[in-house]
Amino acid sequence: MTLSQSIFHNTSIPFAILDAQQCFVDFSKQWLSQFDLNPEIEGKDFLNEMPELPEELKLDIKYCLEGIEHRSDSKRLILANGDSVWYDWKISSIHENDVASPSVLIILEDITDKRREEELMIRSQEVARIGGWEMDLVKNSLYWSKITKEIHEVPEDYVPDIERAISFYKEGQSRDTITHLVQNAIDFGKPWETELEIITKNGKELWVRAIGEPEMVNGKCVRIVGTFQDIDRRKRIELGFKVVSERLSLATKTVGIGIWEYNIPDNQVYWDENMYLLYGIQEADFDGVLEAWQACVHPDDIERTSIEVNNAISGIKNFDTIFRVIWPNGDIRWIKAGATILWDGDENALKMIGINEDITDLKTTELELLKSEESLQGTLENSSIGMALVGKDGSFINVNPSLCESLGYSKEELLNMTFQEITHPEDLEIDLSHLRELIEGKRSTYQIEKRYFNKNGEIVYIILTVTAARNIDGNISHFISQIVDISARIKAEKKLKGLLELSTSQNNSLLNFAHIVSHNLRSHAANLTMISSFLNDETLGEAEKNDSLGMLNRASDGLNETIAHLNEVVQVKLETDKKLKSIQLPYIVQKVLMDIQALIDKNDLQISVDVPKQLEVKGVLAYLESVVLNLVSNAIKYRDPEKRKSTIHIKAWEEGQNVVLEVADNGLGIDLDKYGKKLFGMYKTFHRNKDARGIGLFITKNQIESMGGQISVDSLPMKGTTFKVVLLKG
Repeated sequence: MTLSQSIFHNTSIPFAILDAQQCFVDFSKQWLSQFDLNPEIEGKDFLNEMPELPEELKLDIKYCLEGIEHRSDSKRLILANGDSVWYDWKISSIHENDVASPSVLIILEDITDKRREEELMIRSQEVARIGGWEMDLVKNSLYWSKITKEIHEVPEDYVPDIERAISFYKEGQSRDTITHLVQNAIDFGKPWETELEIITKNGKELWVRAIGEPEMVNGKCVRIVGTFQDIDRRKRIELGFKVVSERLSLATKTVGIGIWEYNIPDNQVYWDENMYLLYGIQEADFDGVLEAWQACVHPDDIERTSIEVNNAISGIKNFDTIFRVIWPNGDIRWIKAGATILWDGDENALKMIGINEDITDLKTTELELLKSEESLQGTLENSSIGMALVGKDGSFINVNPSLCESLGYSKEELLNMTFQEITHPEDLEIDLSHLRELIEGKRSTYQIEKRYFNKNGEIVYIILTVTAARNIDGNISHFISQIVDISARIKAEKKLKGLLELSTSQNNSLLNFAHIVSHNLRSHAANLTMISSFLNDETLGEAEKNDSLGMLNRASDGLNETIAHLNEVVQVKLETDKKLKSIQLPYIVQKVLMDIQALIDKNDLQISVDVPKQLEVKGVLAYLESVVLNLVSNAIKYRDPEKRKSTIHIKAWEEGQNVVLEVADNGLGIDLDKYGKKLFGMYKTFHRNKDARGIGLFITKNQIESMGGQISVDSLPMKGTTFKVVLLKG
């Protein structure tokens, strides 16, 4: 068969016939047109003439030449120039007259455009989140596309049914609506398009657009097909906008703001209902043109406002103005107006959209404020207390004579200064912080005590009261300050305070002195009593009596020395650093031990002393002796009678600029968890000792602190106690 004889040459199908050597035997005009070939390809090698074809196509041709009846496929091919081409083919094996000389029929189509359309359609559905569905009422089955399943958040292998599909819709209005729409489609063939809420498998609430189209056969619905789109984001924005719009409408009506629009080319003016309330007219009485608005404006303001409208339309200046309107009943109202211009592509003004606000009350207040300011000026000049008008930067705008007199500056000098320049540095931050709160609206006024420096550099004590003054827009314009000079009062208070402190100090000194006398003399008295009992003991030998007489002499000398020391206490002045002097600590320790030697011997105490020679501390001799005596006597008093040997260790060492004195014993100890906070309190006792008075540690702590030192304690019940005293090094 020759090409000219082929009855299929003019068919619209792109086909070609190849012989066993894969050479062209026949082909259609559509083949030549599709692949841009000419008729001379007859008899030529297929692969040479069409080299850029999928390898799968070439293999399928070979298979059919080898005896396979049919092969078909679709493949995408990337050409050498980078283009992408989709091919779809069908290949059949041909045998003529049962002779084993096979040839093949190839139908090959370029489906690139078709495939691209399909891909774009799929992509657009994915982007728009549009899925498909089909309800077969004959088979009672339901089909969901992949995207429809994704919207419902079910897996790809999910098989829906009609009842479960309805249950995805949110219970209530949405479910009732879809049930009604589906039933109407089945009963009457009515299509639907609606927006409802569903609850996905994961519990997420989602807005969707559902569209259904019924197919009718002989008046009976056999199938419903439709689409299903995720519109949640758009719907929620829409609902949010609706809420905002309703709020805006309510807000503008509540605060008395009207919204208007002026269509410039058509000279049409549109008002919302609030505008009619602001102008005191009925909607029926307004013609809706610019001239109708101008007729409402006060005659004295018409020319100015007309110029401002024209300037805004010409782009010269924004429309932001205040004018008066006259109501039909003759009332005059003040209106604040502002507008935005909308332009076309050629910069021609199309519309003015703006608002009107009734500020009559505010304007009236402003006028009253002007009168008040005039009155304030008179008050400012004649006030007996200092007054000033202060700018937001702290500069003095105006000051009265009273303030000038308090600070020693002339009015001209103060007007070239700021309040920051004359404020004491320690008071500036608190003043500025209150001022910031005033500016931020957190307070309406504030009052503080602070200090100024007058012209001579002397401190002036004042009570400052500051109030913000605001302009018609509600913004702070300046501050009004009232300054009361309290320097005389402060000086009197300081003098009184000094006298009170002196009296208190003297009373404390007298009280402390009384405690020292009572405590120290009691210790000596106890020692003397014990020595006397020794002397009265007739069983003692002559040597023991002589020893007792020696102790009596030493005790008497100690008593005399203590009385001499107590006399020094009377001379102590108020300033601690002037009454302190260097004292040899070893001397004090040895003196105290000698004074109470009888107590030590009676109680068979073992005492060790480790105090370096020449170690000096700063203190008051009587106080230091009292401290050592009290700590040692306490160790004796609260010894543990169950222990075979009671010990007291007295140790001292230098530590930087201090000297540490430590007195440790193995006595009864103190429960610090129970008594720690009360240990140094007045009249606090912690053991049932008949000689305890509860003032020893109280006195000791006060004496140590008056010498610039401190005391601490470490103790365990039945283990012993260690007192550590830190004193200034001499």
